[in-house]
Amino acid sequence: MTEPGLHEPCADVSALRSSAPRDGEPPSRAAVCETHTATLFFVGDRAYKLKKPVDLGFLDYTTVAARRAACEREIALNRRFAPDVYVGLGEFHSPDGESPEPLVVMRRMPEERRLSHLVRAGAVVDDVLRSIARQLAAWHAHAPRGRDVEEQGTRDALSARWEASFAQVRALTTDGPVAGCLTEIERLVRRYLAGRKRLFDTRIEQGQVVDGHGDLLAEDVFCLDDGPRILDCLEFDDHLRYVDGLDDAAFLAMDLEQLGAGEAAAYFLARYGEYSGDLAPPSLWHHYVAYRAFVRAKVSVIQARQGAPNAEAAARRLASMALRHLRTSAVGLILVGGLPGSGKSTLSGALADRLGVTLLSSDRMRKELAGIPADQSAAAGYGEGLYTPEWTARTYAALLDRAAALLSAGESVVLDATWTDAAQREAAMCVAERTSADLVALHCQVPGELSTARLSTRGPGISDAGPDIATAMAAEEPPWPEAVPVDTSGPLESAVTQALAAVRPWGSGQAPVFRRPYSEPA
Repeated sequence: MTEPGLHEPCADVSALRSSAPRDGEPPSRAAVCETHTATLFFVGDRAYKLKKPVDLGFLDYTTVAARRAACEREIALNRRFAPDVYVGLGEFHSPDGESPEPLVVMRRMPEERRLSHLVRAGAVVDDVLRSIARQLAAWHAHAPRGRDVEEQGTRDALSARWEASFAQVRALTTDGPVAGCLTEIERLVRRYLAGRKRLFDTRIEQGQVVDGHGDLLAEDVFCLDDGPRILDCLEFDDHLRYVDGLDDAAFLAMDLEQLGAGEAAAYFLARYGEYSGDLAPPSLWHHYVAYRAFVRAKVSVIQARQGAPNAEAAARRLASMALRHLRTSAVGLILVGGLPGSGKSTLSGALADRLGVTLLSSDRMRKELAGIPADQSAAAGYGEGLYTPEWTARTYAALLDRAAALLSAGESVVLDATWTDAAQREAAMCVAERTSADLVALHCQVPGELSTARLSTRGPGISDAGPDIATAMAAEEPPWPEAVPVDTSGPLESAVTQALAAVRPWGSGQAPVFRRPYSEPA
Protein backbone atom coordinates (compact mmCIF):
# COMPACT_ATOMS: atom_id res chain seq x y z
CA MET A 1 0.00 0.00 0.00
CA THR A 2 1.18 3.49 -0.77
CA GLU A 3 -0.23 6.85 0.17
CA PRO A 4 -1.99 9.12 -2.32
CA GLY A 5 -0.04 12.05 -3.69
CA LEU A 6 2.86 9.98 -5.02
CA HIS A 7 3.14 11.15 -8.62
CA GLU A 8 6.19 10.77 -10.79
CA PRO A 9 6.76 13.63 -13.24
CA CYS A 10 5.94 13.20 -16.91
CA ALA A 11 8.82 12.13 -19.10
CA ASP A 12 8.16 14.99 -21.53
CA VAL A 13 6.46 17.74 -19.58
CA SER A 14 7.67 20.52 -21.86
CA ALA A 15 6.26 18.80 -24.91
CA LEU A 16 2.98 18.19 -23.12
CA ARG A 17 2.63 21.81 -22.12
CA SER A 18 3.52 23.17 -25.53
CA SER A 19 0.95 20.96 -27.21
CA ALA A 20 -1.94 21.40 -24.78
CA PRO A 21 -5.05 22.84 -26.49
CA ARG A 22 -6.34 26.30 -25.78
CA ASP A 23 -10.07 26.86 -25.44
CA GLY A 24 -11.59 26.63 -28.88
CA GLU A 25 -8.32 25.62 -30.57
CA PRO A 26 -7.16 22.12 -31.52
CA PRO A 27 -3.75 21.05 -30.21
CA SER A 28 -0.90 21.56 -32.61
CA ARG A 29 0.79 18.24 -32.04
CA ALA A 30 0.71 14.98 -30.12
CA ALA A 31 2.60 14.26 -26.92
CA VAL A 32 3.51 11.41 -24.61
CA CYS A 33 3.72 11.44 -20.83
CA GLU A 34 4.82 8.69 -18.44
CA THR A 35 4.24 8.03 -14.74
CA HIS A 36 5.33 5.07 -12.63
CA THR A 37 2.07 3.20 -13.44
CA ALA A 38 0.90 4.48 -16.83
CA THR A 39 1.75 5.92 -20.21
CA LEU A 40 -0.44 8.72 -21.55
CA PHE A 41 -0.79 9.68 -25.22
CA PHE A 42 -2.23 13.04 -26.21
CA VAL A 43 -3.64 13.11 -29.73
CA GLY A 44 -6.02 15.75 -31.02
CA ASP A 45 -8.70 16.44 -28.43
CA ARG A 46 -8.23 13.08 -26.71
CA ALA A 47 -5.95 11.62 -24.06
CA TYR A 48 -5.34 7.86 -23.87
CA LYS A 49 -4.04 6.23 -20.70
CA LEU A 50 -2.37 2.81 -20.82
CA LYS A 51 -1.61 0.94 -17.61
CA LYS A 52 1.94 -0.39 -17.42
CA PRO A 53 2.36 -4.16 -16.83
CA VAL A 54 4.04 -3.63 -13.44
CA ASP A 55 3.76 -5.14 -9.98
CA LEU A 56 4.56 -2.47 -7.37
CA GLY A 57 3.29 -4.35 -4.36
CA PHE A 58 0.37 -2.05 -3.68
CA LEU A 59 -0.91 -2.74 -7.22
CA ASP A 60 -0.40 -5.54 -9.74
CA TYR A 61 -1.03 -4.79 -13.43
CA THR A 62 0.94 -7.70 -14.87
CA THR A 63 -2.04 -9.29 -16.64
CA VAL A 64 -4.34 -7.90 -19.33
CA ALA A 65 -7.33 -8.77 -17.19
CA ALA A 66 -5.92 -6.78 -14.25
CA ARG A 67 -5.19 -3.80 -16.47
CA ARG A 68 -8.69 -3.92 -17.94
CA ALA A 69 -10.25 -4.05 -14.49
CA ALA A 70 -8.08 -1.12 -13.38
CA CYS A 71 -9.12 0.94 -16.40
CA GLU A 72 -12.79 0.19 -15.84
CA ARG A 73 -12.44 1.06 -12.17
CA GLU A 74 -10.69 4.34 -12.95
CA ILE A 75 -13.42 5.37 -15.39
CA ALA A 76 -16.27 4.48 -13.05
CA LEU A 77 -14.78 6.24 -10.03
CA ASN A 78 -13.69 9.38 -11.86
CA ARG A 79 -17.02 9.80 -13.64
CA ARG A 80 -18.39 10.66 -10.20
CA PHE A 81 -16.45 13.94 -10.41
CA ALA A 82 -15.93 14.56 -14.16
CA PRO A 83 -18.37 12.45 -16.18
CA ASP A 84 -17.80 14.36 -19.42
CA VAL A 85 -14.00 13.97 -19.25
CA TYR A 86 -13.82 10.19 -18.87
CA VAL A 87 -15.14 9.12 -22.27
CA GLY A 88 -14.88 5.37 -21.75
CA LEU A 89 -12.85 2.21 -22.27
CA GLY A 90 -10.84 1.79 -25.44
CA GLU A 91 -8.52 -0.87 -26.86
CA PHE A 92 -5.29 -1.12 -28.81
CA HIS A 93 -5.26 -4.02 -31.26
CA SER A 94 -1.94 -5.43 -32.42
CA PRO A 95 -1.50 -6.96 -35.92
CA ASP A 96 -0.10 -10.19 -34.50
CA GLY A 97 -3.43 -11.15 -32.91
CA GLU A 98 -2.47 -10.68 -29.26
CA SER A 99 -5.16 -9.79 -26.74
CA PRO A 100 -6.33 -6.19 -27.14
CA GLU A 101 -4.72 -3.77 -24.69
CA PRO A 102 -7.31 -1.78 -22.67
CA LEU A 103 -6.94 1.94 -22.13
CA VAL A 104 -8.80 4.86 -20.60
CA VAL A 105 -10.10 7.37 -23.15
CA MET A 106 -10.43 10.95 -21.90
CA ARG A 107 -11.11 14.44 -23.15
CA ARG A 108 -7.86 16.32 -23.36
CA MET A 109 -7.70 19.17 -20.86
CA PRO A 110 -5.93 22.51 -21.52
CA GLU A 111 -2.70 22.60 -19.53
CA GLU A 112 -2.84 26.33 -18.88
CA ARG A 113 -6.18 25.84 -17.11
CA ARG A 114 -4.74 23.64 -14.37
CA LEU A 115 -5.53 25.09 -10.96
CA SER A 116 -1.88 24.68 -9.94
CA HIS A 117 -0.78 26.71 -12.98
CA LEU A 118 -3.24 29.50 -12.18
CA VAL A 119 -2.18 29.62 -8.53
CA ARG A 120 1.49 29.83 -9.44
CA ALA A 121 0.66 32.63 -11.87
CA GLY A 122 -1.02 34.60 -9.11
CA ALA A 123 -4.51 34.42 -10.64
CA VAL A 124 -7.58 35.09 -8.49
CA VAL A 125 -9.22 31.69 -8.07
CA ASP A 126 -11.91 32.36 -5.44
CA ASP A 127 -14.76 31.54 -7.84
CA VAL A 128 -13.08 28.30 -8.86
CA LEU A 129 -12.44 27.27 -5.27
CA ARG A 130 -16.04 28.04 -4.37
CA SER A 131 -17.21 25.79 -7.20
CA ILE A 132 -14.84 22.99 -6.21
CA ALA A 133 -15.97 23.22 -2.59
CA ARG A 134 -19.62 23.05 -3.63
CA GLN A 135 -18.98 20.10 -5.93
CA LEU A 136 -16.97 18.21 -3.33
CA ALA A 137 -19.54 18.84 -0.58
CA ALA A 138 -22.34 17.72 -2.89
CA TRP A 139 -20.53 14.47 -3.62
CA HIS A 140 -19.79 13.86 0.05
CA ALA A 141 -23.45 14.36 0.92
CA HIS A 142 -24.44 11.36 -1.20
CA ALA A 143 -21.21 9.35 -1.27
CA PRO A 144 -21.23 5.65 -0.35
CA ARG A 145 -20.94 4.90 3.35
CA GLY A 146 -20.83 1.69 5.35
CA ARG A 147 -18.88 -0.29 7.89
CA ASP A 148 -15.81 -0.74 5.66
CA VAL A 149 -15.77 3.01 5.02
CA GLU A 150 -16.33 3.95 8.67
CA GLU A 151 -13.49 1.74 9.89
CA GLN A 152 -11.01 3.95 8.04
CA GLY A 153 -12.29 7.04 9.87
CA THR A 154 -11.65 5.90 13.41
CA ARG A 155 -9.09 7.55 15.63
CA ASP A 156 -7.07 4.35 15.72
CA ALA A 157 -7.06 3.98 11.92
CA LEU A 158 -5.73 7.51 11.51
CA SER A 159 -3.18 6.88 14.24
CA ALA A 160 -1.99 3.74 12.44
CA ARG A 161 -1.48 5.70 9.22
CA TRP A 162 0.50 8.38 11.07
CA GLU A 163 2.65 5.76 12.80
CA ALA A 164 3.34 3.96 9.53
CA SER A 165 4.56 7.23 8.02
CA PHE A 166 6.72 7.95 11.06
CA ALA A 167 8.33 4.52 10.77
CA GLN A 168 8.93 4.94 7.04
CA VAL A 169 10.55 8.35 7.46
CA ARG A 170 12.76 7.16 10.32
CA ALA A 171 13.87 4.20 8.21
CA LEU A 172 14.74 6.50 5.32
CA THR A 173 16.70 9.18 7.13
CA THR A 174 18.35 9.99 10.44
CA ASP A 175 19.67 13.45 9.58
CA GLY A 176 17.67 14.56 6.54
CA PRO A 177 15.30 17.49 6.02
CA VAL A 178 12.52 16.00 8.18
CA ALA A 179 14.63 14.65 11.03
CA GLY A 180 14.94 17.96 12.87
CA CYS A 181 11.22 18.32 13.51
CA LEU A 182 10.12 14.67 13.47
CA THR A 183 10.21 14.22 17.25
CA GLU A 184 7.94 17.21 17.86
CA ILE A 185 5.60 16.17 15.05
CA GLU A 186 5.27 12.72 16.62
CA ARG A 187 4.60 14.18 20.07
CA LEU A 188 1.94 16.61 18.86
CA VAL A 189 0.17 13.99 16.74
CA ARG A 190 0.03 11.46 19.55
CA ARG A 191 -1.14 14.04 22.08
CA TYR A 192 -3.93 15.28 19.83
CA LEU A 193 -5.17 11.80 18.98
CA ALA A 194 -4.89 10.51 22.55
CA GLY A 195 -7.56 12.86 23.86
CA ARG A 196 -9.86 12.97 20.84
CA LYS A 197 -11.48 9.53 20.52
CA ARG A 198 -14.86 11.10 21.20
CA LEU A 199 -14.35 13.52 18.30
CA PHE A 200 -13.62 10.79 15.77
CA ASP A 201 -16.45 8.57 17.05
CA THR A 202 -18.82 11.50 16.64
CA ARG A 203 -17.59 12.11 13.09
CA ILE A 204 -18.48 8.51 12.23
CA GLU A 205 -21.89 8.79 13.92
CA GLN A 206 -22.60 11.92 11.90
CA GLY A 207 -21.79 10.14 8.64
CA GLN A 208 -18.78 12.34 7.89
CA VAL A 209 -16.58 9.43 6.75
CA VAL A 210 -17.24 8.75 3.07
CA ASP A 211 -15.94 7.19 -0.12
CA GLY A 212 -14.32 10.37 -1.38
CA HIS A 213 -11.75 11.48 -3.95
CA GLY A 214 -8.68 10.56 -1.93
CA ASP A 215 -6.05 12.43 -3.94
CA LEU A 216 -7.31 15.96 -4.53
CA LEU A 217 -4.40 17.95 -5.93
CA ALA A 218 -4.42 21.32 -7.65
CA GLU A 219 -2.51 19.69 -10.51
CA ASP A 220 -5.56 17.53 -11.29
CA VAL A 221 -8.19 20.29 -11.28
CA PHE A 222 -8.90 22.07 -14.56
CA CYS A 223 -10.67 25.42 -14.45
CA LEU A 224 -12.84 25.52 -17.57
CA ASP A 225 -15.25 28.26 -18.55
CA ASP A 226 -18.28 26.15 -17.61
CA GLY A 227 -16.85 25.03 -14.27
CA PRO A 228 -13.97 23.02 -12.83
CA ARG A 229 -13.21 19.42 -13.72
CA ILE A 230 -11.75 17.27 -10.93
CA LEU A 231 -9.71 14.36 -12.28
CA ASP A 232 -7.58 11.44 -11.13
CA CYS A 233 -9.21 10.21 -7.94
CA LEU A 234 -7.46 7.44 -6.06
CA GLU A 235 -8.58 4.14 -7.59
CA PHE A 236 -5.97 1.48 -6.75
CA ASP A 237 -6.87 1.06 -3.04
CA ASP A 238 -10.39 1.74 -1.80
CA HIS A 239 -9.29 2.01 1.82
CA LEU A 240 -7.16 5.07 1.04
CA ARG A 241 -10.20 6.72 -0.54
CA TYR A 242 -12.39 6.08 2.51
CA VAL A 243 -11.79 9.29 4.40
CA ASP A 244 -13.44 11.92 6.54
CA GLY A 245 -14.91 14.46 4.12
CA LEU A 246 -12.90 17.16 5.84
CA ASP A 247 -9.73 15.12 5.28
CA ASP A 248 -10.61 14.94 1.58
CA ALA A 249 -10.99 18.73 1.42
CA ALA A 250 -7.86 19.27 3.52
CA PHE A 251 -5.81 17.53 0.84
CA LEU A 252 -6.46 20.36 -1.63
CA ALA A 253 -6.03 22.97 1.11
CA MET A 254 -2.61 21.53 1.88
CA ASP A 255 -1.65 21.59 -1.78
CA LEU A 256 -2.77 25.19 -2.19
CA GLU A 257 -0.76 26.23 0.85
CA GLN A 258 2.40 24.48 -0.30
CA LEU A 259 1.97 26.32 -3.61
CA GLY A 260 2.18 29.55 -1.62
CA ALA A 261 -1.56 30.27 -1.50
CA GLY A 262 -2.31 30.01 2.23
CA GLU A 263 -5.22 32.45 2.09
CA ALA A 264 -6.76 30.50 -0.78
CA ALA A 265 -6.41 27.30 1.28
CA ALA A 266 -8.27 28.85 4.22
CA TYR A 267 -10.91 30.27 1.87
CA PHE A 268 -11.47 26.87 0.25
CA LEU A 269 -11.91 25.10 3.59
CA ALA A 270 -14.29 27.81 4.77
CA ARG A 271 -16.42 27.37 1.66
CA TYR A 272 -16.34 23.59 2.04
CA GLY A 273 -17.48 23.95 5.64
CA GLU A 274 -20.31 26.22 4.51
CA TYR A 275 -21.59 23.97 1.73
CA SER A 276 -21.22 20.76 3.72
CA GLY A 277 -22.63 22.20 6.95
CA ASP A 278 -19.72 20.54 8.74
CA LEU A 279 -19.39 21.64 12.37
CA ALA A 280 -15.89 20.24 12.81
CA PRO A 281 -13.64 22.18 15.19
CA PRO A 282 -10.82 24.12 13.52
CA SER A 283 -8.34 21.90 15.38
CA LEU A 284 -9.43 18.97 13.20
CA TRP A 285 -9.03 21.05 10.03
CA HIS A 286 -5.45 21.81 11.01
CA HIS A 287 -4.75 18.19 11.98
CA TYR A 288 -5.87 16.87 8.61
CA VAL A 289 -3.86 19.50 6.70
CA ALA A 290 -0.84 18.51 8.80
CA TYR A 291 -1.41 14.84 7.99
CA ARG A 292 -1.55 15.51 4.25
CA ALA A 293 1.54 17.72 4.42
CA PHE A 294 3.51 15.08 6.28
CA VAL A 295 2.57 12.38 3.76
CA ARG A 296 3.82 14.65 0.98
CA ALA A 297 6.98 15.31 2.99
CA LYS A 298 7.54 11.56 3.24
CA VAL A 299 7.12 11.20 -0.53
CA SER A 300 9.65 14.01 -1.04
CA VAL A 301 12.12 12.20 1.24
CA ILE A 302 11.76 9.11 -0.94
CA GLN A 303 12.28 11.18 -4.08
CA ALA A 304 15.32 12.91 -2.56
CA ARG A 305 16.93 9.52 -1.95
CA GLN A 306 16.29 8.72 -5.62
CA GLY A 307 18.14 11.88 -6.62
CA ALA A 308 15.17 14.02 -7.63
CA PRO A 309 16.15 17.71 -7.83
CA ASN A 310 14.64 20.03 -5.18
CA ALA A 311 13.04 17.10 -3.37
CA GLU A 312 15.01 17.68 -0.17
CA ALA A 313 13.92 21.32 -0.02
CA ALA A 314 10.33 20.26 -0.65
CA ALA A 315 10.50 17.71 2.18
CA ARG A 316 11.81 20.35 4.57
CA ARG A 317 9.11 22.84 3.55
CA LEU A 318 6.29 20.30 3.84
CA ALA A 319 7.49 19.00 7.21
CA SER A 320 7.59 22.57 8.50
CA MET A 321 4.05 23.07 7.24
CA ALA A 322 2.89 19.94 9.05
CA LEU A 323 4.51 21.16 12.25
CA ARG A 324 2.89 24.61 12.00
CA HIS A 325 -0.55 23.10 11.64
CA LEU A 326 0.00 20.60 14.43
CA ARG A 327 1.04 23.39 16.78
CA THR A 328 -2.05 25.34 15.80
CA SER A 329 -4.28 22.28 16.21
CA ALA A 330 -3.19 21.71 19.83
CA VAL A 331 -6.23 21.67 22.12
CA GLY A 332 -5.89 23.94 25.13
CA LEU A 333 -7.58 24.72 28.42
CA ILE A 334 -6.98 28.32 29.48
CA LEU A 335 -7.82 29.32 33.03
CA VAL A 336 -8.34 33.06 33.44
CA GLY A 337 -8.63 33.92 37.13
CA GLY A 338 -8.48 36.82 39.52
CA LEU A 339 -10.49 38.70 42.10
CA PRO A 340 -13.67 40.62 41.28
CA GLY A 341 -12.80 43.85 39.50
CA SER A 342 -9.53 42.48 38.12
CA GLY A 343 -10.82 42.49 34.54
CA LYS A 344 -10.71 38.71 34.18
CA SER A 345 -14.09 38.46 32.43
CA THR A 346 -13.20 41.23 29.99
CA LEU A 347 -9.87 39.57 29.23
CA SER A 348 -11.50 36.13 28.94
CA GLY A 349 -13.95 37.36 26.34
CA ALA A 350 -11.31 39.19 24.33
CA LEU A 351 -8.96 36.21 24.44
CA ALA A 352 -11.67 33.75 23.35
CA ASP A 353 -12.60 36.04 20.47
CA ARG A 354 -9.00 36.46 19.38
CA LEU A 355 -8.31 32.73 19.45
CA GLY A 356 -11.70 31.66 18.11
CA VAL A 357 -12.32 29.27 21.01
CA THR A 358 -15.17 28.57 23.43
CA LEU A 359 -15.68 30.73 26.51
CA LEU A 360 -17.25 29.31 29.68
CA SER A 361 -18.00 31.54 32.67
CA SER A 362 -18.53 30.51 36.29
CA ASP A 363 -20.96 33.42 36.75
CA ARG A 364 -23.15 32.16 33.92
CA MET A 365 -22.84 28.53 35.01
CA ARG A 366 -23.83 29.36 38.59
CA LYS A 367 -27.06 31.02 37.49
CA GLU A 368 -27.77 28.37 34.90
CA LEU A 369 -27.63 25.75 37.64
CA ALA A 370 -29.92 27.90 39.79
CA GLY A 371 -32.38 28.25 36.93
CA ILE A 372 -32.30 32.04 36.78
CA PRO A 373 -31.38 34.42 33.93
CA ALA A 374 -27.69 35.26 33.73
CA ASP A 375 -28.32 38.98 34.17
CA GLN A 376 -30.67 38.55 37.13
CA SER A 377 -29.10 39.63 40.41
CA ALA A 378 -28.33 36.95 42.99
CA ALA A 379 -26.33 39.24 45.25
CA ALA A 380 -25.71 37.93 48.76
CA GLY A 381 -23.21 38.29 51.55
CA TYR A 382 -19.78 36.68 51.32
CA GLY A 383 -20.23 32.90 51.34
CA GLU A 384 -24.03 33.11 51.31
CA GLY A 385 -26.88 32.42 48.85
CA LEU A 386 -25.54 31.07 45.57
CA TYR A 387 -22.03 31.69 46.85
CA THR A 388 -21.82 29.12 49.62
CA PRO A 389 -18.91 26.66 49.40
CA GLU A 390 -21.37 23.96 48.31
CA TRP A 391 -22.81 26.06 45.48
CA THR A 392 -19.34 27.10 44.38
CA ALA A 393 -18.12 23.49 44.32
CA ARG A 394 -21.15 22.48 42.26
CA THR A 395 -20.55 25.37 39.86
CA TYR A 396 -16.90 24.51 39.26
CA ALA A 397 -17.67 20.81 38.84
CA ALA A 398 -20.26 21.59 36.15
CA LEU A 399 -17.89 24.05 34.51
CA LEU A 400 -15.13 21.46 34.28
CA ASP A 401 -17.50 18.73 33.07
CA ARG A 402 -18.60 20.94 30.21
CA ALA A 403 -15.02 21.91 29.44
CA ALA A 404 -13.97 18.24 29.37
CA ALA A 405 -16.69 17.42 26.82
CA LEU A 406 -15.58 20.29 24.59
CA LEU A 407 -11.88 19.42 24.88
CA SER A 408 -12.59 15.80 23.95
CA ALA A 409 -14.44 17.10 20.89
CA GLY A 410 -11.40 19.09 19.77
CA GLU A 411 -12.54 22.49 21.05
CA SER A 412 -10.14 24.66 23.04
CA VAL A 413 -11.74 26.41 26.02
CA VAL A 414 -11.26 29.58 28.06
CA LEU A 415 -12.60 29.22 31.64
CA ASP A 416 -13.50 32.50 33.31
CA ALA A 417 -13.61 32.12 37.11
CA THR A 418 -11.80 33.39 40.19
CA TRP A 419 -9.82 30.14 40.65
CA THR A 420 -8.91 31.05 44.22
CA ASP A 421 -9.34 27.46 45.46
CA ALA A 422 -6.26 25.25 44.94
CA ALA A 423 -8.45 22.12 44.87
CA GLN A 424 -10.45 23.52 41.96
CA ARG A 425 -7.26 24.37 40.11
CA GLU A 426 -6.04 20.81 40.69
CA ALA A 427 -9.33 19.51 39.29
CA ALA A 428 -8.81 21.64 36.16
CA MET A 429 -5.33 20.17 35.77
CA CYS A 430 -6.79 16.66 35.96
CA VAL A 431 -9.30 17.52 33.22
CA ALA A 432 -6.48 18.78 31.01
CA GLU A 433 -4.46 15.62 31.60
CA ARG A 434 -7.46 13.37 30.97
CA THR A 435 -8.23 15.06 27.65
CA SER A 436 -4.60 15.53 26.56
CA ALA A 437 -5.08 19.29 26.49
CA ASP A 438 -2.42 21.93 27.13
CA LEU A 439 -3.16 23.88 30.31
CA VAL A 440 -2.32 27.57 30.68
CA ALA A 441 -3.28 29.57 33.78
CA LEU A 442 -3.50 33.38 33.72
CA HIS A 443 -3.87 35.43 36.92
CA CYS A 444 -5.33 38.90 36.36
CA GLN A 445 -3.86 41.45 38.76
CA VAL A 446 -4.64 45.12 39.47
CA PRO A 447 -4.06 47.42 42.45
CA GLY A 448 -6.79 47.15 45.06
CA GLU A 449 -7.94 50.73 44.67
CA LEU A 450 -8.47 50.22 40.93
CA SER A 451 -10.59 47.10 41.40
CA THR A 452 -12.65 48.94 44.05
CA ALA A 453 -13.22 51.82 41.65
CA ARG A 454 -14.28 49.46 38.89
CA LEU A 455 -16.73 47.59 41.09
CA SER A 456 -18.17 50.79 42.51
CA THR A 457 -19.03 52.14 39.09
CA ARG A 458 -20.01 48.86 37.39
CA GLY A 459 -23.61 48.60 36.27
CA PRO A 460 -25.89 45.55 36.54
CA GLY A 461 -24.52 42.45 34.88
CA ILE A 462 -23.76 38.77 35.25
CA SER A 463 -21.40 39.18 38.21
CA ASP A 464 -22.89 39.93 41.62
CA ALA A 465 -19.65 40.78 43.44
CA GLY A 466 -19.21 44.25 44.89
CA PRO A 467 -16.34 45.98 46.68
CA ASP A 468 -17.10 44.29 50.02
CA ILE A 469 -17.02 40.81 48.48
CA ALA A 470 -13.79 41.59 46.67
CA THR A 471 -12.17 42.81 49.89
CA ALA A 472 -13.22 39.67 51.76
CA MET A 473 -11.92 37.41 48.98
CA ALA A 474 -8.62 39.28 48.78
CA ALA A 475 -8.01 38.64 52.46
CA GLU A 476 -8.22 34.88 51.87
CA GLU A 477 -6.72 34.60 48.37
CA PRO A 478 -3.91 31.99 48.40
CA PRO A 479 -0.82 32.17 46.17
CA TRP A 480 -1.14 30.85 42.62
CA PRO A 481 2.48 30.23 41.61
CA GLU A 482 1.62 28.16 38.52
CA ALA A 483 -0.26 31.03 36.90
CA VAL A 484 1.20 33.65 34.59
CA PRO A 485 0.48 37.11 36.04
CA VAL A 486 -1.29 39.50 33.69
CA ASP A 487 -1.42 43.18 34.48
CA THR A 488 -4.96 44.27 33.61
CA SER A 489 -4.71 47.82 34.95
CA GLY A 490 -3.96 49.32 31.53
CA PRO A 491 -5.60 49.11 28.09
CA LEU A 492 -7.33 45.84 27.21
CA GLU A 493 -5.07 45.26 24.21
CA SER A 494 -2.04 45.33 26.48
CA ALA A 495 -3.53 42.60 28.66
CA VAL A 496 -4.49 40.54 25.59
CA THR A 497 -0.92 40.80 24.29
CA GLN A 498 0.43 39.56 27.63
CA ALA A 499 -2.04 36.67 27.61
CA LEU A 500 -1.27 35.65 24.04
CA ALA A 501 2.43 35.57 24.85
CA ALA A 502 1.66 32.91 27.45
CA VAL A 503 -0.77 30.95 25.29
CA ARG A 504 1.37 29.09 22.80
CA PRO A 505 0.86 27.94 20.12
CA TRP A 506 -2.75 29.11 19.76
CA GLY A 507 -1.92 32.81 19.69
CA SER A 508 1.23 32.53 17.63
CA GLY A 509 -0.24 32.72 14.14
CA GLN A 510 1.63 29.55 13.22
CA ALA A 511 -0.73 28.54 10.40
CA PRO A 512 -3.56 30.06 8.37
CA VAL A 513 -6.57 30.78 10.57
CA PHE A 514 -9.40 28.34 9.91
CA ARG A 515 -12.66 29.57 11.41
CA ARG A 516 -16.18 28.25 11.05
CA PRO A 517 -17.55 30.03 8.01
CA TYR A 518 -21.25 30.23 8.62
CA SER A 519 -21.37 33.99 9.23
CA GLU A 520 -19.20 34.76 6.22
CA PRO A 521 -20.57 35.58 2.79
CA ALA A 522 -20.28 32.88 0.16
